[in-house]
Amino acid sequence: MMDGTLDDVDRKILAELTRDGRQSVTSVAERVHISRAHAYSRIARLTEGGVVTRFTAIIDPAKAGLRSSAYVTLKVRQHSWRELREKLRNVPEVHHIALVGGDFDVILLVRAEDNVGLRRVIFDQLQSMPGVLDTQTFLVFEDLDTR
Repeated sequence: MMDGTLDDVDRKILAELTRDGRQSVTSVAERVHISRAHAYSRIARLTEGGVVTRFTAIIDPAKAGLRSSAYVTLKVRQHSWRELREKLRNVPEVHHIALVGGDFDVILLVRAEDNVGLRRVIFDQLQSMPGVLDTQTFLVFEDLDTR
């Protein structure tokens, strides 16, 4: 497991947990066609091995009052990523952070109550962070979660 090798049973368990992370171990076992004890030990191994990192709820952002979303790209000063990453983690409106290759260095998913809140985060927080050289904002008009 620690080497990243997953078998078909592991993949089926992961698919079940992704579909419904609240279902019981018994339900997972029935759907994957293994014993409850086997399912329990597999899920524990996947969790301890870091394949499953956490269990969470998927929220509809608009229904939760986060009606404005944008992908924000950052160009950052070389060697500033580690410090910047920690600062970005502390911005509640930043829902996803990815270090990428290409025309920019970082892409963020930012969600706020409205455009005023989105503007505040981008202009007052993100652009003023040490190490951020440039930002570009792409407004999200419609979200479609495929998982």
